[in-house]
Amino acid sequence: MNIREDIRNVAIIAHVDHGKTTLVDELLKQGGTFRAHEQVEDRVMDSGDLERERGITILSKNTSVNYNGIKINIIDTPGHADFGGEVERIMMMVDGVLLLVDAFEGCMPQTRFVLSKALALGKKAIVVINKIDRPNARPLEVIDEVLDLFIELGADDDQLEFPVVYASAREGYASLDENTRCGDMRPLLDAIVDNIAAPKGDINGPTQVRFSSLDYDDYVGRIGIGRVERGTIKHGQSVVLCKTDGTTQNVKISRLYQFEGLHRVEVESASMGDIICVSGISDLNIGETVCDPNCVEPLPFIKIDEPTLSMNFIANDSPFAGREGKYVTSRNIRDRLFKEVETNVSMRVEETDDTKVFKVSGRGELHLSILIETMRRENYEFQVSRPNVIYKYEDAVKLEPMELLIVEVPQEYVGAVMEKIGARKGELEDMSTREGGATHLEFKLPARGLIGYRNEFLTDTCGLGIMNNLFAGYEPFKGDIVTRERGSIVSFETGESTAYGLFNAQDRGRLFIGAGVEVYEGMIVGECSKNEDVICNICKKKQMTNMRASGSDEALRLVPHSVLSLEQCMEFIKDDELLEVTPKSLRMRKAILNKEQRMKSEHRK
Repeated sequence: MNIREDIRNVAIIAHVDHGKTTLVDELLKQGGTFRAHEQVEDRVMDSGDLERERGITILSKNTSVNYNGIKINIIDTPGHADFGGEVERIMMMVDGVLLLVDAFEGCMPQTRFVLSKALALGKKAIVVINKIDRPNARPLEVIDEVLDLFIELGADDDQLEFPVVYASAREGYASLDENTRCGDMRPLLDAIVDNIAAPKGDINGPTQVRFSSLDYDDYVGRIGIGRVERGTIKHGQSVVLCKTDGTTQNVKISRLYQFEGLHRVEVESASMGDIICVSGISDLNIGETVCDPNCVEPLPFIKIDEPTLSMNFIANDSPFAGREGKYVTSRNIRDRLFKEVETNVSMRVEETDDTKVFKVSGRGELHLSILIETMRRENYEFQVSRPNVIYKYEDAVKLEPMELLIVEVPQEYVGAVMEKIGARKGELEDMSTREGGATHLEFKLPARGLIGYRNEFLTDTCGLGIMNNLFAGYEPFKGDIVTRERGSIVSFETGESTAYGLFNAQDRGRLFIGAGVEVYEGMIVGECSKNEDVICNICKKKQMTNMRASGSDEALRLVPHSVLSLEQCMEFIKDDELLEVTPKSLRMRKAILNKEQRMKSEHRK
């Protein structure tokens, strides 16, 4: 066994918005990655447009820092539970983790999830208490919470002896003393070098590389990202690809890269412990191994948790189909969805009996909505159905996915929150009071109970509540849940909405469109105030005659309409409704557009 003392491989894991990407920014700046006067954006690792807009990390990304002659490979991971598959698969590439915890919020749902994955694989953790400069920061209490979490998750004695570093990623300092408020990141880098194990293996043995991630380049095609587990790999080397289905294939390494800062640098060879990128293998998939032809030994790959939510992607057949999108056919949609599955390991795509319908399964609403938003930005046009949970059956017992919901709300809104979650089959598991008067609540409830709840929660708490959820396993079916209690306002005919028509319709409920918008028969234009669908003629025009009594006209004052986001539209639609997604528009509609056909269908049911 050889030990590479010149390398450390570490992943940064934490709950969403606890400062992982900001910390990586600071390590890169202080590690000399950027020139002295180079203009650097905040959260430089969040390179995607959606990541920058939403302020979250969606894909795990690699970088490296050189410190005192040691190369520290760093992997920045997503913090949201819906992208847990990204965290699970990169754990095989690292020897330890930095567990970031907010000095005020403490251990949150995703902290538990990512830590359990790391501990199960025997990874050593360094606990970083971030944001110690926050008002009401409570670092010592948070350390106690972290220790309790380690014990609860079954950490061994070595893992329980975790070092603690106090930091403020935004201000750019770290320290071993919780009272320090200045300095640089050297204490954290020293902790990584001292506590994260150096890669161990046979550096002179036959080649063995396991791939945990995929990238794509327009010039060289598919790029596999993985770690050299044994031996040395060289540019131009002939190797055997061991596929996940048990077959093998002879391939050649056309190009070999390593990470230097934010860039991929081409190299001639890499040895045991290095994290590398390889091009030249056209049909490489995540979890596969390349080996020396004389010693074909595929490595096992970590099991990724199964999806819990599914929805149908359907070729657009509305009256406005093909107006705004470039890729509209079912073949275009099929090719794009199956391409997504190649790199998104926690997503599933299935073909159905209908050639225009594809069943897509993911970890949660955000996981699916990011795919929808990405596709619409790539000029795809399609329709999606309401998300549905995926049930399991064991010994004839119907099981459904459960969620752990953690809520922090001001005291005066606790009653409204408990009433709504109780109606959705939620059970209160813990309740405590935080400094500043906020109430901390923990519930366990069915995953389907959360569909459509986020908007109600923000309304009930006047936007002051914080809500996080995490998958908590499968339990027996809890019974029917009434989620949306109101119907839809549906357009009567195809045309253009008028102020006169909308003025007469706005008394029926809340409108989603304004005047001068093209609509079609069966399109949803608002939310009814009653538990029934109503059909309104919003294209109705005032008859312009010269026979008019003085004083009979009045100014039409329209209530400002609500503009729903993609996630809000997904939560709003019912089982008999669809969401039409185009590069320019989001339109909700009835699955059956014609009123008479809808009534006949309801009668048959």
